[in-house]
Amino acid sequence: MKNYFLTLTAAAIILTAGCQSKSQTTSKDADQQEGSATAATAEAPGKPVDVTKVKVADAKTILARKQVPILCYHQIRDWKPKDSQTAKDYITPIATFKGHMKMLADSGYHTILLDQLYDYLNNGTPLPSKPIVLTFDDTDLDQYTIAAPEMKKYGFKGAFFVMTVSLGRPNYMSKAQVKDLSVQGQDIGSHTWDHHNVKKYQGKDWETQIDKPTKTLEEITGKKIYHFAYPFGLWNPEAIPELKKRGFKSAFILSTKRDENDPLFTIRRIIASGYWTPKTLSNSIKNSF
Repeated sequence: MKNYFLTLTAAAIILTAGCQSKSQTTSKDADQQEGSATAATAEAPGKPVDVTKVKVADAKTILARKQVPILCYHQIRDWKPKDSQTAKDYITPIATFKGHMKMLADSGYHTILLDQLYDYLNNGTPLPSKPIVLTFDDTDLDQYTIAAPEMKKYGFKGAFFVMTVSLGRPNYMSKAQVKDLSVQGQDIGSHTWDHHNVKKYQGKDWETQIDKPTKTLEEITGKKIYHFAYPFGLWNPEAIPELKKRGFKSAFILSTKRDENDPLFTIRRIIASGYWTPKTLSNSIKNSF
């Protein structure tokens, strides 16, 4: 396995500081599955997957498949004087983001959606050449007004992990905009109610942070929500069975190592740093996956 591009120190910074501004601003995945995961999205909103009927490949089989590069973006806007050096990792200037997208297109990358990724990891379903997944966390308005239109220029699709407490607030997406992204063919995933650390859940936190927000997203999109992103990329083994029994098929961390028992629920992503030029991003993708 290739060495991760990020050092352990940098990874620790990301895990600690990831989405930090959002948690301050808001009170903020050898047997194969039978059938197509994509077809499963036609189920009625709110109807959970019957996990007893889902065949999941063993962890060794999933881990043996070549990792698909997955990028994670947060804010797409120009830096401001008050932005800290750490914050700038999570704030991608507009010109930088446009450069990233052009590099991916010029390099022959093809974006895939989350069900395609799941089908590949679980079933070995073939993917297009040079597949990549673009993900966006935290519901920032600029993901809708800047990122999505720029992606459209290249025929790119992505996954938007929505934190529902922010819906309709200034500088965040509205329900109508989330619906529009879904109509455009973008993926919508769950990212909790207010970005509360999954490792700290107690009592009714699972209902508040997962059940209700996911139901809200299903009502907005008219589609079943199958994929989840952990706030800050932080997870624990106790969280995985909770996500499974709620019908999720996959969950996404950041740059740390995948779990050897549940790789579908610890799928790796890397932060597409606001500091990275297109060349740096290209090298990071090659060195990290």
